[in-house]
Amino acid sequence: MYLIRQSIIEILGQTWPTILISSVIAISMRLVYLIKNKQKIIFYKELLALIFIIYVLCLFYVVTFGDVSWSNSNFIPFKEMFRYSFGSNLFIKNVLGNIIMFIPYGFFISYYLKLKKPLSAFLLILLVSASIETTQLLIGRVFDIDDITLNVIGGMLGFLIYKLIDLINDHLPPVLKNPIVYNIIILLCTALMALYMFNLIEVGV
Repeated sequence: MYLIRQSIIEILGQTWPTILISSVIAISMRLVYLIKNKQKIIFYKELLALIFIIYVLCLFYVVTFGDVSWSNSNFIPFKEMFRYSFGSNLFIKNVLGNIIMFIPYGFFISYYLKLKKPLSAFLLILLVSASIETTQLLIGRVFDIDDITLNVIGGMLGFLIYKLIDLINDHLPPVLKNPIVYNIIILLCTALMALYMFNLIEVGV
């Protein structure tokens, strides 16, 4: 997973000014809205919303400015994904990368829309992925039907992760459903991910 981590760090390195400015705007507007309407600030919900905004900004960068391989558009299913040797750098970057890239999208749309049926998630993921590939074709990049397939797989994995967490949450005792517990869990997960991304800890992959 080293290549995936390096790719994410590279994306963050290129997008940090946009992320910083957008985060300041989003946080300040959200705080004013909550204070003005006398609503309670729930940390984990606000952090998840901010992470989703950052994710969308990074996704926009990958779609419009990220490096692309010098290849032609592919309209034949499975043609591109099977030409890479399993475990090779190109396989990790182009196959696993496209799957991992859409896991957060599948999770977040399921979380915010409270999706129960996989078909709803599938259609939303397919729509966005197809839009991305079509946009890339229109701006002079390449269209790859395999990318759509891989994105959908990743998005559906995100949906399954949401369903699993939702199932676990339903069976938790009331004391563990306190927002404070969720705040601690989300904060720890975010901190561990940040440490891993900057190579300060290892997870054995």
